[in-house]
Amino acid sequence: MLHIRKFTLFFILAAVSSNTFAAVGCDLNDPDRDVVRLFPFSTGYKTRYLSIKTSGGEKQLARVEERLGDKFRGLYENIEVPYTLYDIFRGTETLGYIHGVNQKGEYGGIQVFLALDRRGAIKAFYIQKLTSRSAKELRSKEFGAQFAGLGLKDFENYSPLSGKSPEGSAVSGIKASPRAGKDFFSVMRAVKKNLILMNEFVFSKREK
Repeated sequence: MLHIRKFTLFFILAAVSSNTFAAVGCDLNDPDRDVVRLFPFSTGYKTRYLSIKTSGGEKQLARVEERLGDKFRGLYENIEVPYTLYDIFRGTETLGYIHGVNQKGEYGGIQVFLALDRRGAIKAFYIQKLTSRSAKELRSKEFGAQFAGLGLKDFENYSPLSGKSPEGSAVSGIKASPRAGKDFFSVMRAVKKNLILMNEFVFSKREK
């Protein structure tokens, strides 16, 4: 009986360990609803599943970290994390893309989605999951509107480590109240990470 208990305990611990260190993906909770909301003139979408491991491996991970200006770490950031990409169509024409990333926040995970046009410019900003004292502000239309029209080039000189960008740049104008604290900087990091991954997964490959 003792051996059986030990054996059972081993599998319980193994299951917990597996779940604890498993890669965490980011999907729209209701893609049929959200696609129409973010792309009102769309007629359909296609779902793709990507990862750094299958897209470019260790070399791509190193490049993403260099472009981000910070290292990947934890459940939300490793080479095996699955990313869900939504290609948005009007008929046979590609209108744009919706892509989300997980980001560690002060009180838990944050899910930040971007709706991008065909050139990679932000059409809409959407926080699906957020536990924060400033959740209402960071999810507001007013806050999200500050990202409209921006792209990766605008975020290239934004530093997730310092939370700063060059004075006078478009990104330096994005503001939140002091109450938002660390979660504001987490959201900003998530946006830059999202744009970099979309460039790696879609736009740079499309240009070749």
